Amino acid sequence: MARGRLRIHLGAAPGVGKTYAMLAEAHRRVERGTDCVVAIAEHHGRPRTEALLPGLEVVPRRELTHQDATFDEMDVDAVLRRAPAVALVDELAHTNVPGSRNAKRWQDVEELLAAGIDVVSTVDIQHLESLGDIVESITGVRQRETVPDEVIRRADDVELVDMSPQALRRRMAHGNIYQPDRVDAALSNYFRPGNLTALRELALLWVADRVDEYLNEYRSEHRVSRIWGSRERIVVGLTGGPEGGTLIRRAARLAEKGAGGEVLAVYISRSDGLTAASPKQLAVQRTLVEDLGGTFHHVVGDDIPAALLDFARGVNATQIVLGSSRRKTWQYVFGPGVGATVARDSGPDLDVHIVTHEEVAKGRGLPVARGARLGRARIVWGWGTGLAGPALFAVLLNTVDLGLANDMLLFLAVTVAAALLGGLLPALASAAFGSLLLNYFYTPPLHRWTIADPKNIVAISIFVGVGVSVASVVDLAARRTHQAARLRAESEILSFLAGNVLRGETSLEELLERVRETFAMESAALLERASDVEPWTCAGRAGLGPPLRRPEEADVDMPVGDHLALALTGRVLPAEDRRVLAAFAAQAAVALDRRRLQEEAERARALAEGNRIRTALLAAVSHDLRTPLAGIKAAVSSLRSDDVDWSEEDRAELLEGIEDGADRLDHLVGNLLDMSRLQTGTVTPLIREIDVDEVVPMALGGVPEGSVELDVPETLPMVAVDPGLLERSVANLVENAVKYSPRGRPVLVAASAMADRVEVRVVDRGPGVPDVAKDRIFEPFQRYGDAPRGAGVGLGLAVARGFAEAMGGTLNAEDTPGGGLTMVLSLRAAGSRQGVTVEQDVTVEQERQTL
Repeated sequence: MARGRLRIHLGAAPGVGKTYAMLAEAHRRVERGTDCVVAIAEHHGRPRTEALLPGLEVVPRRELTHQDATFDEMDVDAVLRRAPAVALVDELAHTNVPGSRNAKRWQDVEELLAAGIDVVSTVDIQHLESLGDIVESITGVRQRETVPDEVIRRADDVELVDMSPQALRRRMAHGNIYQPDRVDAALSNYFRPGNLTALRELALLWVADRVDEYLNEYRSEHRVSRIWGSRERIVVGLTGGPEGGTLIRRAARLAEKGAGGEVLAVYISRSDGLTAASPKQLAVQRTLVEDLGGTFHHVVGDDIPAALLDFARGVNATQIVLGSSRRKTWQYVFGPGVGATVARDSGPDLDVHIVTHEEVAKGRGLPVARGARLGRARIVWGWGTGLAGPALFAVLLNTVDLGLANDMLLFLAVTVAAALLGGLLPALASAAFGSLLLNYFYTPPLHRWTIADPKNIVAISIFVGVGVSVASVVDLAARRTHQAARLRAESEILSFLAGNVLRGETSLEELLERVRETFAMESAALLERASDVEPWTCAGRAGLGPPLRRPEEADVDMPVGDHLALALTGRVLPAEDRRVLAAFAAQAAVALDRRRLQEEAERARALAEGNRIRTALLAAVSHDLRTPLAGIKAAVSSLRSDDVDWSEEDRAELLEGIEDGADRLDHLVGNLLDMSRLQTGTVTPLIREIDVDEVVPMALGGVPEGSVELDVPETLPMVAVDPGLLERSVANLVENAVKYSPRGRPVLVAASAMADRVEVRVVDRGPGVPDVAKDRIFEPFQRYGDAPRGAGVGLGLAVARGFAEAMGGTLNAEDTPGGGLTMVLSLRAAGSRQGVTVEQDVTVEQERQTL
């Protein structure tokens, strides 16, 4: 049975209209007579989407029970029995309820496709597995429901359902996506314009790459060699010279002028390994092109113009940027140059830009050496030519009399050929064998090993000398070529190491893995010891080999100082490789020192923070605690004075002042002690299950009456917390909110259940806090704005967050829609398990994570 086709409607965020587009497509197919059913579609209460369901056949869902709750899932067996031509399956990344046939909905879709059923589905860009980290860095939400990228890439059709962030937010504000009570929170969190813009860019770029794949596949299948200028791709030809930076910047400016422009820098090296390229310049140019958003490519080719054009056509480039030649005028006698040749052979589909620069006509830095390392086949041919050639010529020349001079030239040609093919030894053998044959057959007296004429002795001597000289030159060139290729590889490795030293990017384990790969070893380890009598310990390792206890157990060991060694297992390295290995070993020592310095810096930072806290504590004791103490002392002194006859009203006022001062003093001391416990790590929460509505009202005892509105339903699930810590956290949050809330605008304390969490929100209508200060307000001894010194020591929010994290919860600040600040205290529901969630509605659950 033929496999079904998969069509996916891809969106940037919930609410862009993926399900609507899927159902609208189903109506069009049904009108054309296609057998189409709705396997599962989630309208989430959106009236316009729900209105498209009538008129379509809907397969009944399967009910499953999990943890005393009932859930609806797609009935795969029912769809297979129905066997429609097309099935609509919404929310491809959905996680099925435990007990379902498959763990993921995309696995259900795979079964339908294998049965020959075409599937139309939907997915958001944030659910692609490879984009999880990127989406989390943008939105702050880790997507727990993902689908492998390969599933989406195997789809036969991917259609982008696009909507601008402004239009999506308008839909949200009009209530077309979520219920009105969730709109404000959604707009101020996940559906912020920046989030939506970034997600939209991800979706557009992913679809653009998918279109590129389709185009390349089509061009390959139909053998299309002509360039199609679907978008500007600019290839920069680099020589490794100093002009490369100018060319890359010029290409980047050209790319900016067109939509979707792309820069590809390519360096073409000859196969002999000898070029005029500067490894340093190439490393700098690689960094430059990557910083400008382009890519760097290294291609091997002896015919540089042809290799450059082949690369440009292979990537469907539209323009080539080259620099004006650095050759001097007299060097043009050897040919027109790379730029002129590329411009001549580029054809009408490639534009070639020749860019002038400061190095024009100044000459190339190093000559391009030619020649190759002699292989075994060439040496065999050299010996064959050197020995068989003279013998063959001796036979042929016996029938023709060309004279001794011509005979010697022919034998010399054979010797030169042997030298070019096989190097020194075959040429020496050819010269010696040829000289003997010349003496025996062609110099008087003939057929004897003596020479009568002294001139012939000189001629044969010159013949032998020329042959030996040519053989020596060829052999030397081959050895120099091999050395140059090796040095070039070493320079690239050392350039990589130097870049890492400057940037400090590679960790010790990554560097050891690079050593293992470079030298094709099984494992690499950095061993160290404190002194000559201490045992060796492993500071870092890479590979699958057994752990080493001493450097002597390794196949290769490279000491770094007296008490550090780089040890490798797998094979014995030749002596010439130890120079590069020594550079790796030195860099490994630097990486180890850098890691330890970072750890020491972290410890020093923690000590400095502790000192800062202690200093601030002393300042708080000396200043902020003095104010209530001074008020209490003044009131008590007044009451004890016999000079004044206080009335009952005055006495009550003084007593009230004493009580207020004592309350402030108690609150300040409590926060100071709590902060001290948090800093020393002595907070040990006693977690037990309790209802939120039992704890939150107790935290409101210290605020003025009527300043707080409470909305905590009794139906909320129980939470696993320390009641005392929770009460202190909520009390500090409410006190802070009341302090900054304007008169007549009470603070709202509300609680709600979100999946496996319970959230307590403290909402005020005060001045709010900018985004850049939202994290700073949770640091100790912070006051926002112009809060007076008497308003507290700035520990309330720090203590609240510390207690929340000690209980396994989180505390974050958000903007209140319409102005103000909302503190969100998220707590773990009783009975919830880390990493295990059951979600019936992926879109609703995703939004719940962001609220």
